[in-house]
Amino acid sequence: MSSAPPLKPFNLALIQLGQVGPDKDANLKHARDMIRKAASGNDGAKPKPNLIVLPECFNSLYGHVHFPVYAETISYTPGQPYDVASSESQSVKMLSAAAREEGVWLIGGSIPEREAGTGKLYNTATAYSPTGELVALHRKVHLFDIDIPGKIKFKESETLSAGSSINHFDTEFARIGLGICYDVRFPELAMTNARRGCQVLIYPSAFNTTTGPLHWELLQRARAVDNQVFFSMCSPARDLNQSYHAWGHSMVVDPMGKVIAETEHEEDIVYAHIDPKVFEEARAGIPVTTQRRFDVYPDVSKGL
Repeated sequence: MSSAPPLKPFNLALIQLGQVGPDKDANLKHARDMIRKAASGNDGAKPKPNLIVLPECFNSLYGHVHFPVYAETISYTPGQPYDVASSESQSVKMLSAAAREEGVWLIGGSIPEREAGTGKLYNTATAYSPTGELVALHRKVHLFDIDIPGKIKFKESETLSAGSSINHFDTEFARIGLGICYDVRFPELAMTNARRGCQVLIYPSAFNTTTGPLHWELLQRARAVDNQVFFSMCSPARDLNQSYHAWGHSMVVDPMGKVIAETEHEEDIVYAHIDPKVFEEARAGIPVTTQRRFDVYPDVSKGL
């Protein structure tokens, strides 16, 4: 694996997308409009972001019954050129054009993906360069199957399959590691990406109003401190007219575990400046990255 680019200052924008309904075309149009707004720095009120992020399942209603209806075939193979123009995915085409037209790096939240040949469904995040190139794809590794009696029961595995790879992409300002929502509860994924050189970990997500108050901030701060990285999760806005009520509170946490940007639960754009000085000082002052005892316990990132 090539060495990671050095972390440089950059600006990040999280789109806490609202107005997601049953009409995919309308969802994509609204997402495109919000990308344009984020790229403008909210009409000049903020610096233009270098990287923009959409939330989990931004093009569809969230629920295992909806995934097969909204699923799209992407057919991306890592390391091979991808022809966006001939893609079968309506969402990929929109995201690629948005990244190119706005001149930004873009993490296109996630969408339901149908694998060509097998018909398997995945919850899939894609990332794009400022030229519109599809540079990375991450299929949600840990499926959201929970049952909290009297509060919430949800089983993504009723329709989705789990991904089986760990993914990142390089920009001119950072190596960015990818995950999706429930992946955050499994520290091994974040550890592995961090030990592969990622200075920033970003997870499009959709916690709910039961798990959100309990663990949304806690897990992000834990993963940030564990690995001394910037950590961020981007949520949809909360819509009480839908069956799934997202927690919102899209957030950015620095390597010392400090929340440096956050919003509430309505549609919003969260802006954050990523300062390498915080990253460098955290690792120099509390040098856990050089103090680990792999003679005592295994390095989970090895052998993968």
